[in-house]
Formats: sequence, C-alpha cells, structure tokens
Amino acid sequence: MKLLVVNETKPGEKRVAVVPQIISKLTKLGFEIAVETGAGEKSLESDQAYLDQGAKIVQDLNSELAQAQVIVSVNPLSKSQIEKLSAGTLLISFAQVNRDLEILKTCQAQKVSLLSFDFLPRISRAQAADALTSQATVAGYHTMLKAASLSQRMFPLVMTASGTIRPAKILVLGAGVAGLQVMSVAKKLGAVVSGYDVRVASKDEVKSVGASFIELDLPPLEGQGGYARELNEERARLQQELLTPYVSASDVLVTTAAVPGRPAPRLVTKQMVETMRPGSVVADMAAESGGNVEGSLAGETIELNGVKIWGGANIPSQMSPDASFLYSGNIVSLLGFCVKEENLNLDLEDEVIKGSALLINGEIKNKFLQNEIDGGSK
Repeated sequence: MKLLVVNETKPGEKRVAVVPQIISKLTKLGFEIAVETGAGEKSLESDQAYLDQGAKIVQDLNSELAQAQVIVSVNPLSKSQIEKLSAGTLLISFAQVNRDLEILKTCQAQKVSLLSFDFLPRISRAQAADALTSQATVAGYHTMLKAASLSQRMFPLVMTASGTIRPAKILVLGAGVAGLQVMSVAKKLGAVVSGYDVRVASKDEVKSVGASFIELDLPPLEGQGGYARELNEERARLQQELLTPYVSASDVLVTTAAVPGRPAPRLVTKQMVETMRPGSVVADMAAESGGNVEGSLAGETIELNGVKIWGGANIPSQMSPDASFLYSGNIVSLLGFCVKEENLNLDLEDEVIKGSALLINGEIKNKFLQNEIDGGSK
C-alpha cells in the first residue's frame, strides 16, 4: 500500500501530517511511504530525516497523487489535487462540512473516501486517534504563554524586602481539553486560577488542575460526547450578567468555548471587557469560528479601553513540531482501524470508521454532509 504525505498549502500552516519518527509504525502497518519534498520543513523536519527512516522523497506530486492509496494531511487537499486522484483513494485530514463543502463535493465526484478527525467519535477505544484533543492540548499551552507575554504583570506571588507582589488572577471560560491545559499552565506560572464551564462534569476536572470552579445560579448544559450544547439567547444573556464580576476582577481572561459545527458562543461582550482594568489581557481561542469575545479578530491583537484582546488563529500550528508529532500519532492510530492484514478495509460496522467517514468511494456517509448536499440541490 502506498501512503503519501503532502506539503500543506493552507496559508500559515506549519504542521505536517507525519513526522519521521512515525515512519516505522506506518511501515509495520504495511505502507510504503512517500513524502512530498519540503513537507516537514516548517515543522523543523528535513527531507533527509524522512529518507533516513525509509521514506521516499518525491518531487513530482502529480504522478504520486494518482498512485497513492492513502493520502494524509492536516487540512483537506485542494480541488485541483483531488481531481488527480484515482477512485477509491483514502484521504485522512481535518475536514468540516460547512467550511469544506466544495472540496467534499469534488471528493464525491472523484469517488474517493475521506475520514475526518472533526467527526471522530469520542469513545475510549478511539482516544489515541483523537486529533481534536491532541491539537487542543498544544493550543491551550501556547495560548496561556501568549497571554502571559502580553500581560505586563508577573504571575506568581513574589515576596521581597521591598514589598509583596500579589499573584495575577486568571479566569478561563470553557473547561474542555484546551481550557484545562490553559488552567494547568497558568497554575504552574504561579497565578491564582479560576475556571467556568456549563457542564456538570467540569467541576472536578477544573479542581484537578489546581483551579477553583466558578458556580453560577444557572441550570447545567450537557451535550453529546462531552461537548457543551449551544446556549439559547436568554440563558446566554443571564450567563454574561453573572460572569461580569469575575471578568472584572481578572488580570487575564482566556475563552476556549466551542460547539462542534456551529459558530462559537458569545460569552463576553464589549461592555464586560470595558469593566476590566487597563493592562488586562483577553485571549480568545475561538476567534476563528466567530469568537467568544465580542470584537476579537483571528490572528490579531486589538486594544479596547486599555485591555488587549488577542484572537487565536490556527493556534496549534504555532508550535508545529510538537503538534505534528502528536497528530502523526493520531494518524497511525486511525489507520490501525482501516488496515486488516496489510490491506485497506474501511469497515462501516466499526463505529470509529462509521463516525469519522464523510465519504466512502464517493458515497456520502455523514448526515450533516448529506443535508448540505440535499439543501444545495433544491
């Protein structure tokens, strides 16, 4: 079986789908590995490093696209690349129905298969393949360091003969994987950390990383697969009102809330930010999907009444070597479900394959994609 690792073409993307250290694991699954020249450079991996592990470096990507049985990437391939694929080719990457609809239509026309990490079931046997979790871990770490660098305050308690510097107060909204990582890093930096989430199960998780949990007089919300559900308008307004005193008292506010397949919930208004002290910092990890914070812009730092608001953009890519290493492990794990006796076998009886499959040989296997296709044809 031939597996191809391509160079990422999305602007600003620095990750690579497979790092050299993982090549041997793919070989054991029965794959011959081809890597497009320069694919790992932005993750500090040279072509020679891949060659040393037994992979082939290819200059002419077009010929390899038609021959590969499996192609792995971080972001979906381009439309022109997909049009060169043979029917039955398996693609593995992140892919979202709304954002990548035209790409998915091209996959359908080309009769290829696509497994997306965005739809991988969050079940125990698929944990090692959970790329959303692995990349959120990296994103949370980077976000807290970024927020700390933007702050003019020291984080830990410092006692000197000249006086005592009180620890910074950090508030984190959203206690998923990214949020918990933010809290953990902030705690290690010496800050006083508080966290809030709409889910009942989050209280113990927040406490486990050394943060205190904020309890609001609101009924809890729990979504499928451990995700939070979207708030209705009235509940969102009341939540903002109750959170305002905690936001005002914070030196750094980090928002991490996301609802799969939907715009990010608006947790913080401009009026709430205006209650923060000048010099405070807000870091919005959900800026790319609409933002938890009103006015945040993906990839930019703006200022509102002396408060810096940083909007995250492709955050894991900012720490591409480690993000790529973890993603490579996710690739190997997911391929483990796809290979039987060194042959591809996309068994839709397997809930991991069934859940992550958007298309199998051009046939739609995802209800959200089917709804989009049907809606667009009316």
